[in-house]
Amino acid sequence: MAAATPTPPVAELIERHQETLDRALAAIGSRDYWSPYPEFPKAYGESGPADGKAAFEARLGRLFEIAGQPAGGDPVSGEASPYGIELGVSYPHADPDALIAALEAARPGWAAAGPAARAAVCLEILARINARSHEFAHAVMHTTGQAYGMAFQAGGPHAQDRGLEAVAYAYAEQTRLPQSAPWTKPQGKRDPLTMVKEFTVVPRGLALLIGCNTFPTWNGYPGLFASLATGNPVLVKPHPRAVLPLAMTVEVAREVLAEAGFDPNLVCLAAEHEGGTIAKTLAVRPEVKLIDYTGSTAFGDWLEDNARQALVYTEKAGLNTVVIDSTDNYRGMLGNLAFALSLYSGQMCTTPQNLLIPRTGIRTDEGSKSYDEVVADLAAAVQGLLRDDAKAAAILGAVVNPGVLARTVAAAGGEYGEPALAPRVVESAEFPGATIRTPALITVDADKPDDRAAFLGECFGPVAFAVAVDSTEAAVELLRRTVKEHGAMTAGAYTVSEEVEAALVDACLDAGVSLSLNLTGGVFVNQTAAFSDLHGTGANPAANAAYCDGAFVANRFRTVEIRRHV
Repeated sequence: MAAATPTPPVAELIERHQETLDRALAAIGSRDYWSPYPEFPKAYGESGPADGKAAFEARLGRLFEIAGQPAGGDPVSGEASPYGIELGVSYPHADPDALIAALEAARPGWAAAGPAARAAVCLEILARINARSHEFAHAVMHTTGQAYGMAFQAGGPHAQDRGLEAVAYAYAEQTRLPQSAPWTKPQGKRDPLTMVKEFTVVPRGLALLIGCNTFPTWNGYPGLFASLATGNPVLVKPHPRAVLPLAMTVEVAREVLAEAGFDPNLVCLAAEHEGGTIAKTLAVRPEVKLIDYTGSTAFGDWLEDNARQALVYTEKAGLNTVVIDSTDNYRGMLGNLAFALSLYSGQMCTTPQNLLIPRTGIRTDEGSKSYDEVVADLAAAVQGLLRDDAKAAAILGAVVNPGVLARTVAAAGGEYGEPALAPRVVESAEFPGATIRTPALITVDADKPDDRAAFLGECFGPVAFAVAVDSTEAAVELLRRTVKEHGAMTAGAYTVSEEVEAALVDACLDAGVSLSLNLTGGVFVNQTAAFSDLHGTGANPAANAAYCDGAFVANRFRTVEIRRHV
């Protein structure tokens, strides 16, 4: 399956995107900041915001047509905007057998294209998505509840960064071996043995992407582009509440593939109604060899246990923890934590849930602070940050689904413990129908069984626990056990002690979670940068893979050797 000679359209794409690919390859080696996709809305032209909004609104109340993809049956609909506007978009329904047959038929030509051609096509897809970042931002905003600024950045350029990062790793891993190599073994007085050995990348097979409700593009693009760049057709199964952003992605991908001379059915959409079971049906099909999933631990565990024919890459859930021992910037610490707890209403897989604070208090640049003072000051910092409703709405976004809303009600009612800060309703002048709530901060004691049951269970959304512990040493050990037993995507800590820092690093290396130390400025524990930060480690129960490293892409293909005597 030697790489085919690029057609003129593909050769032009390779030339067009070579510099971007080269810089991406350099970036994953240097780990310094780099991005080809501007994160500032104004970079997309004066008319960019208006054009994007108009393009988004033109899709509302209509069937989202996907020309050339198998379809049949009643269209799928049901998305609802957390901001209260009517979406009314419906999507073609397709029989799984027909979708899989179309993907299988498209597979050979893409497998034969080779790493360079596939990377170039993927980069063109990303470039066209990037040009429509404002349109994508509205789609992400009104399916996830992210505020527009976050939807633009995280759902647009930052998601595109993650997709490009996956392409770079995929290209690097596929080209690690030479395509052809001479081999000569001396035989003493006899003629040497001589051979030529060829190494060909062979894709695994069909890939299934199961999208999530909160970050359909940011969490979806790594798996999508890792599979596509390594030669595997991709069937995109969005979350029923967040179909539009991934449907638009499929639309762009199919357009680029067709123009480059490939079968557009290399990327297909499998939309389903809320409560449907198509994900389970597809996940165990023998043709499906790769699965990427972000979502609940229960379904992630089910996939790992039942989709035995496939390699399953999961990002599930965990208990993100921050240890507070001491700080030389008390106000900076409080401000940083307040923003981290508030951003997108805590609806991020990286948001801190458990703040471990010694019951004897902490040392700060403002003197010693008791546990009660730290909790009260943090509550005040959150209140101050979100005092103005307009500013609060821009930080919080909207509550993504009824389950999250129910947890805020339970927190306000004392179901999880005593509220040090109760959630409040935020009104949006722009979107009167939006469901917006501020975070709750609950005081609990690590030694009380009922409290442990509360904070040692995932409470996804704007609910955080201020956990009183006996000492910093006890906090470090609780962090270690929590990550090992329940998993975590992130961990944070504040300390001015070298000994405590060393203990924290040891605990996080042992438990397999990345650690952020003493964040007091414009970097937050729940944010990671493509080409530099790893999102997750794959070393604890919260996720079995990381965005993005060599392990995330290398097993999506195998290398087959052909050797012959010269």
